[in-house]
Amino acid sequence: MQKLQLSVPVVATPNGTLVHPAHFLLVGVPGLGPSIHFWLAFPLCFMYALATLGNLAIVLIIRVERRLHEPMYLFLAMLSTIDLVLSSVTMPKMAILFLRGIQEIEFNVCLAQMFLIHALSAMESAVLLAMAFDRFVAICHPLRHASVLTGSVVVKIGIAALTRGFVFFFPLPFILKRLSYCRTHTVTHSFCLHQDIMKLSCSDTTVNVVYGLFIILSVMGVDSLFIGFSYILILRAVLRLSSQGAALKAFNTCISHLCAVLVFYVPLIGLSVVHRLGGPTSLLHVVMANVYLLLPPVVNPIVYGAKTKEIRLRVTHMCSRGCR
Repeated sequence: MQKLQLSVPVVATPNGTLVHPAHFLLVGVPGLGPSIHFWLAFPLCFMYALATLGNLAIVLIIRVERRLHEPMYLFLAMLSTIDLVLSSVTMPKMAILFLRGIQEIEFNVCLAQMFLIHALSAMESAVLLAMAFDRFVAICHPLRHASVLTGSVVVKIGIAALTRGFVFFFPLPFILKRLSYCRTHTVTHSFCLHQDIMKLSCSDTTVNVVYGLFIILSVMGVDSLFIGFSYILILRAVLRLSSQGAALKAFNTCISHLCAVLVFYVPLIGLSVVHRLGGPTSLLHVVMANVYLLLPPVVNPIVYGAKTKEIRLRVTHMCSRGCR
């Protein structure tokens, strides 16, 4: 594995006031040697293959099966598409880092990866909120479900999620470009995050800190509050059902979504908290960032495949045909 370089070429902007590195250096997992990094690449590649096949299978099954063209499954297809792109943005570069020790990532490429990671995460948060709303209407107002969540409404929600993720996070690369980077150029993760790049600057980062906190609270923070409120109403409606069997059946339709919400939000909240506490990036930061980005694309298709009868039967049918 290539050893960490101590010096990185820098590029001054035309007016000579800003200094940008030609590239950043990715560390991977701090404290682990080249041999351990090498062996970590194999489970990482397995996770990427699992995430790609699982999410692609869900998208194709929902596309082919017309009876699955319902709001719950259409939102699931959106979620799988986002996870598919997110895993492709992060995992291949990580695998190259671990396998071949290529630590360099070009400055603008790093900013592009950072934007995609944060924007896709915001889109995933919006889709999880839409899925919570779908479960709320289906359980609390079942007779109005078909009239409230029509096909056009689902499309509009998808476009709104895409637009919001793009608009809110589009300024991030530009407010990072306005900074000078005259300290170390080593990014202590396996990918580029706004918080991590910001810490490498020797300029005033007040704008970055304030805007970063604003979008986290106004996007993921608001989404999580509405998801929590939706489940309070769902739980209240379920507890009012006279039959215990009906209550369990109604709440069972939410289990997959609850797992997806916990897998997404618990690492996100933990990562935000440890970054806000300040101090140098530690192994805890890195582990939580990896869990936050790598776990949902792998876990979501497994959970939904296991809990959704229609998808499970279709996958079983495809596997049985493939074995013949």
